[in-house]
This record gives sequence, C-alpha cells and structure tokens, in this order.
Amino acid sequence: MGVIPGFLLRHEVTIEAYLGDSANGPQYGPPMVARAFVSEKTRTVRDMRGEEVIASTTVFLLPDQECPPESRVTTPWGRAASVITSDRRDGGGLPTPDHREVTLE
Repeated sequence: MGVIPGFLLRHEVTIEAYLGDSANGPQYGPPMVARAFVSEKTRTVRDMRGEEVIASTTVFLLPDQECPPESRVTTPWGRAASVITSDRRDGGGLPTPDHREVTLE
C-alpha cells in the first residue's frame, strides 16, 4: 500500500523537537507544522523506560516525520503535550499504510 494517503491526514500539528536538557530545563527546536491525523483517546502505553503511563492522544504522521520522545506537540485544538512514544510503522511491503505513530501525555 505504501505511505499513509494524504487525504487521511486531515489535521495539522505543531512539533517542537526535543533537543535535550540544559540548566534552564528542556530545550526544543523551532516549531514545525506537520500534516497529521489526531485521535483523542485515553489508553495505557509503555514509555522509554518501560513503565506504564496514560496516553491521552495518538497522532499519525508521515513515516519520515521526525518527532522524538519528549518533544512538544500542539494539537489543532491548542493543547500542548509531551511525546511519550514515537514509532515508525513500516509494513515491509504488506498492504498496510506506512506511518509514524506518536502518543502524547
């Protein structure tokens, strides 16, 4: 099937990539607008440390869109949240849409 079809990416989100911590707190890159599909549904996921946490939103992006864990994402409704997980979903030639799945706090 290839990459997730553009007509499914009905929303826009703003991504500020996490760059690391400094003496003044977390540092983020410049805001970048990305096409996305945003699903607000509460579910349990595992974070980078393997601990169970509650995710309130899932964002589906193009597969090559960078959105590292701990980045800040602002949804179309103005809610800014931290990225818990950011996973590339590649069907390896199977008839599934390749995409990036991002879960937010």
